[in-house]
Order: sequence, then structure tokens, then C-alpha cells
Amino acid sequence: MIYPIVKFGNPVLEKPAEPVTVFDRELKKLADDMFESMYAARGVGLAAPQIGISKRLAVIDVTFKEDPAAQVVLANPEIIHTEGRVRQNEGCLSIPEFRELVTRARKVTIRAQDLHGKWFEKTGEELLARAFLHETDHLNGKLYISHISALKRDLIKRKIRKLVKAGEW
Repeated sequence: MIYPIVKFGNPVLEKPAEPVTVFDRELKKLADDMFESMYAARGVGLAAPQIGISKRLAVIDVTFKEDPAAQVVLANPEIIHTEGRVRQNEGCLSIPEFRELVTRARKVTIRAQDLHGKWFEKTGEELLARAFLHETDHLNGKLYISHISALKRDLIKRKIRKLVKAGEW
């Protein structure tokens, strides 16, 4: 099932998500639906709050379907180590049409649970590291625009308010 992506302005995006406590067939189905929704929206990462579900669950595929083995499911993820800095353009499915330069760690190690509740650690570099940070931010109620200057953030928010008024958001 393809879920619609929740856009900036929806309160679910700005509050910490609830921990995943039940690892069952329903959670597996949700993760599968999240991958399907992410691909339909042409993204490489998706957090459950972005489809209106306040759960600490995220899916990532930086190869965008090219390598099924590259799919990552993160339940209750925690960033445990970061290294280096890199500044790149970043966007978000919940803030479509907007992109900004964001400085993030170049290398990130994450600790999370898989769909069976088993804890694992994974290290990613470049785009995967950025996706780990971006999706974990979502689960903590933060959006990438919190990492840009207040001036740029206010400009984006103003443009979004205009789009809302025009019925285009």
C-alpha cells in the first residue's frame, strides 16, 4: 500500500515518535509499505512520521531499487558515532520542491533494531550517513531545515505559507 507523504506543517513531523515495542507481521507489512511509498515518491529514505505514523521506524535505500541488499530498516535507531563533515544539498519528501545546503557528518554509525527486534550496528558514509542522520532526525521530531540558517528557514516557511494559502500545499 502506498501511503501519502505528510507535508511540513503537520504536527506529527515535529514531535518525537513512539518507540517500536512489537516486532510482528504488522511491522514487517508497515516497513514494506514504507519502501513502496518511498519509491513512489522518488526518495531514498522515509520515516514513519512522514506517513502520519508516530513510530520510531525508518527505511532507507540509497541505491533506489538497484540493489535490494542495500535496503535498510531501522527500528528505534540511535546515532552512536559520527566522523568528519560534508556540506551537500539536501531535500525532504515532506518539504517537496525545496533543497538547501546542509552540513552533516561524512561517516555515521547507527545502532538500531531489525524487524525481529534484534539489535545491530551499521556504519554508512556519504549519502548513507546523511540518510541515517536525516531519518533519525525525523524520528526525533526534527526536520533538515533546523540545520540551516534562521534566515533561510524563515524564507522557506514563508513560501510554504503562501502555498498553503493558495491551496497548493
